[in-house]
Amino acid sequence: MRKNKEFSSTSSSRYSLALYELAHETNLLIKIEEQSLKILKLIHSSIDFSNLIKNPTSMQQELLNVINKIAEQYKFESLLKNFLNLLINKKRFFYLEQILKKFIEICSQKRGELKAEFRSAKNLSSEEIAKITNDLSKNFKSKIKLNYKHDKSLIGGLIVQVGSIMVDTSIKNKLQQIQNKMMEI
Repeated sequence: MRKNKEFSSTSSSRYSLALYELAHETNLLIKIEEQSLKILKLIHSSIDFSNLIKNPTSMQQELLNVINKIAEQYKFESLLKNFLNLLINKKRFFYLEQILKKFIEICSQKRGELKAEFRSAKNLSSEEIAKITNDLSKNFKSKIKLNYKHDKSLIGGLIVQVGSIMVDTSIKNKLQQIQNKMMEI
């Protein structure tokens, strides 16, 4: 199993990098990134599409027909359409989600963006999130790509993680620390 997992990660990274290089060379990087995000959104919003991708018994011609219809509907660049067809023909379509996520990561890294995770107990407005993103960008002297989640389980406070740096001011964490100290006694 481990060998198979390594293979999927390695091959996904190679396909992602190949897509990035092709999109960059043809000056279609922004369009391909936007269209890749649309595919990822479709995977997460459509159970049928997600199951079709992950079903190892899906017929190659059926997958090609579906992708061609989606490409036509969303007006995908021929580069992306051909790339998706290549994945189907090489029997790598099962890794589509991994490949596209890695492709988006590569695009972000090449733009010099840092990835940040942010969770708060309070539901924040888009203005508050934008301010936090700006503050983090200033502190880290880099563009920040913020992934925000509202998390009621924190009770109060927030958790911010940028790279290996993590700040956890949540009440949930403080209660956990108190519980751990009490168990030591």
